[in-house]
Amino acid sequence: MTAGVAPSIRSAYAVRMTVYERRMGDDDLEDLKRARAFLENPSLAVRLTNLVGRPIEASLGVLPLPIRNRVHALTRIAIQKSLETAVSTLGDRSLRPSSDGLHKILAGASGAGGGAFGILALPIELPVSTMIMLRSIADIARAEGEDITSYDGKLSCVEVFALGGPTKGDDGAETGYYAIRAALAKAVSEASSYLVQRGLVDGTAPAVVRLVSQIAARFGVVVSEKTAAQALPALGAIGGATINLIFIDHFQEMARGHFIVRRLERKYDAEIVRDEYERLA
Repeated sequence: MTAGVAPSIRSAYAVRMTVYERRMGDDDLEDLKRARAFLENPSLAVRLTNLVGRPIEASLGVLPLPIRNRVHALTRIAIQKSLETAVSTLGDRSLRPSSDGLHKILAGASGAGGGAFGILALPIELPVSTMIMLRSIADIARAEGEDITSYDGKLSCVEVFALGGPTKGDDGAETGYYAIRAALAKAVSEASSYLVQRGLVDGTAPAVVRLVSQIAARFGVVVSEKTAAQALPALGAIGGATINLIFIDHFQEMARGHFIVRRLERKYDAEIVRDEYERLA
């Protein structure tokens, strides 16, 4: 374009070029398709049902009410401890591939112990398996270019625990990937602001309580499904290890999809990524 072209025409041309330059490339579109495939995969309940041969929703009735209440209380504690660990220790920024297999081995070993001792081992096994998953999630985040030394990056790791996938009682408005992120956005922002100011996790701080409560509410459903499967007779250590392998594989896929989307959002406008994600449906 020359200097003699009217400013309005030059402006329109610039806008068109900006849109063109921000359009997602073919490789990035393939990555987004892969991310969507991960994030829209069957829920953990479906995967566990395929393993144990009966609907997990029905298996939940096997758990007495005190046990179910205990599961949700332990879930909240596990999320709180994971947040504390994320804030204090996650900090590797190298670009090597993630070690998914190693974390699966560790999760399987944890599940074997839980399967051998049944529900009695839950207060020990759940925090351990949750921490192993957080480490795996952070490893995937790092491999996708996330800055896990920042509070935003660390909170995005913990946020994955809310992406467990839909359950039978959910509707589309509650379970869509972007809907869940939108529901958590305010709590994540407030917790991030708190951490920037304080640099530590206070479990009684309203910002932290809100975030932990929202994540634990969704993660607790998935943990209940896992616990119901482990409570079935005759599973034992091998069954417990297998269930934990399914458990961590599920969240590794959630993490991979989540951090591919976040990587693309850093490269393009977030709205462009969301529009393409929804178009792929």
